[in-house]
Amino acid sequence: MRIAGVAGAFPRQYYRQEEVAAALKRHWAAGLENTALLDRVLARVGVEGRYLALPIDAYDELTTWGQANKAWIEIAEDLAEQALCRSLTRAGLSESEVDAIFFVSVTGLASPSIDARLINRMGLRTDVKRNPIFGLGCVAGAAGIARAADYVRAYPTHVAALVSVELCSLTWQRLDLSTANLIASGLFGDGAAAVVITGEAVRAAGPRILATRSSFYRGTEDVMGWDISEEGFKLVLSSEVPDMVRKHLAHDIDVFLAEYDLSRDDVETWIMHTGGPKVLEATTEALGLPEEALEVSWQSLRRVGNISSASVLLVLEEFMNRRPPAPGSYSLLAAMGPGFCAELVLLRW
Repeated sequence: MRIAGVAGAFPRQYYRQEEVAAALKRHWAAGLENTALLDRVLARVGVEGRYLALPIDAYDELTTWGQANKAWIEIAEDLAEQALCRSLTRAGLSESEVDAIFFVSVTGLASPSIDARLINRMGLRTDVKRNPIFGLGCVAGAAGIARAADYVRAYPTHVAALVSVELCSLTWQRLDLSTANLIASGLFGDGAAAVVITGEAVRAAGPRILATRSSFYRGTEDVMGWDISEEGFKLVLSSEVPDMVRKHLAHDIDVFLAEYDLSRDDVETWIMHTGGPKVLEATTEALGLPEEALEVSWQSLRRVGNISSASVLLVLEEFMNRRPPAPGSYSLLAAMGPGFCAELVLLRW
């Protein structure tokens, strides 16, 4: 099994963090008595700029969840198509060679789902196996690779595609001045990514997927997720997230690697989800890594923010297309998300 191609796609609109801050202050002028609090939050999330699904002034026109979700469907279709086309091109494969498609998102809903709409837009085969997945949040990029790998392990002559679209800005709660929503308004961005995974019998280049592992932590439902109401998706984001990283990640990785007679010292590159500064710092601390080990994740956070499930795929894209690790070396791809849980993928180049 190999990752044969990966590509990202973004909306047209890109804004510097200070432009986003100015727009938020205008919107919250009546309720945000202390704008210095917002400035401090935005300064601490480590984001210099983000792509947004809509022009920034258009968000004030979204007064209902239905309006926001309609925009999500339209933009998700476009970005999903762009990302999948680019990833197939990089893999040297055509649309007709896709046997299964896995679609992940946690920022909007559609039925028929976006993968169904891609069949019509891109002329994918009508016998393609569709697997839309909702609710995994930030962990879904790694989980999607793992589930697609499970599929091609069972069907070694097949090609699977993972498509992630996250338009986090369309979930912003317009009347919510909680700390969690202020953090979300500064941390999360919009974008998409697609990965092509091939079975053993398909000739392809790219890193081999050696193994995957899932870890679920009981009794942690309230650490991260959504409260869904008439206003749409309200973020649940506990301060415990970095503690979850410190408590569980190193142990999970050590147990996983030991199954293949490996240790952390054998991993040359770390492909980690860009959860935010505190999450990346906790990851570095928990794994005993040098600061530069997660530089690609830090760079992605600064440039585009946290794009939920797409983030770890964008870090993977940077390694595959611009910083390929040495042949024969190992990489560990990992993300954590609602549940609370983790997904690990062991790669060899």
